[in-house]
Amino acid sequence: MPVIDIYDPALCCASGVCGVDVDEALLYFAADLEWARSQGVDVQRHNLAQAPLDFANNPVVSAFLHASGEAGLPLVLVDGEAVLNGRYPSRTELARWARQGDAPSAPGAGACCSGEQCC
Repeated sequence: MPVIDIYDPALCCASGVCGVDVDEALLYFAADLEWARSQGVDVQRHNLAQAPLDFANNPVVSAFLHASGEAGLPLVLVDGEAVLNGRYPSRTELARWARQGDAPSAPGAGACCSGEQCC
């Protein structure tokens, strides 16, 4: 199974889901990340504020930061190859990169369907 590395911008804590003004994108990503990990996906996060050497010691990430700056983060690598930047991946993208097939919908999505009828 591939290794997925997420290189976050400088966040106040490891997940970014802290404080009084939490970014909604980080909330959704935290749920998708938890789902991916529950499926056995190896996902590692690197926070620029807490682990700057992770950025400096990875040639792909270092070159990306030199060219794009912190504004291009987050940066997503799959097995060391850049696959996404500027936003957090969706559950579907995480599943595809992990070769898990289609991901289930986020909790609550599509809940109105039953049997052969959908609303």
